[in-house]
Amino acid sequence: MRKIYLMLMFLFLSGLAVADAGAPVYHFKLSTIDGDPTTLGAYEGKVLLVVNVASACGFTPQYTALEAVYEKYKDKGLVIVGVPANNFANQESGTNAEIRQFCSAKFHVKFPMMAKVSVKGDDKTPLYQYLTSAPNVGGEIKWNFTKFLIARNGQPIARFEPDVTPDSPQVISAIESALKS
Repeated sequence: MRKIYLMLMFLFLSGLAVADAGAPVYHFKLSTIDGDPTTLGAYEGKVLLVVNVASACGFTPQYTALEAVYEKYKDKGLVIVGVPANNFANQESGTNAEIRQFCSAKFHVKFPMMAKVSVKGDDKTPLYQYLTSAPNVGGEIKWNFTKFLIARNGQPIARFEPDVTPDSPQVISAIESALKS
């Protein structure tokens, strides 16, 4: 409990605090892949799978499974959010427009995509500062396609490393369980 309090105090003092500490993922500022300012607030009450993605990674074919899972569960309340990042071996070096074109043409991605951010290091975006320090799911991002499952109340409830595919039994089970809550 003390660790959570200290984390919230750090966020507050650094200007990153949110109005509702019970659902912080909804208030972090992001931009869509098209450059429009946004937050995840549009998805409040939904189950989110937030994934740091890259176009030139060995895990890039996971876009196919991400889109399939999104199509299967979107009407039940799941939203997959792709967050491009170029933190690993320069595997997302393109512009946001190039990333959008690649995802659309090659993988027919229809789930929401955000603008490219940093998920690791000194310039880590506040959303990922929060996710990587959240209880039970925290820790530095090791590579592209790390997946965070966020419950309907905005709390991170599971983390899946890159080698765990979005359509694996453990991810599907966690998604289905979260959708029932």
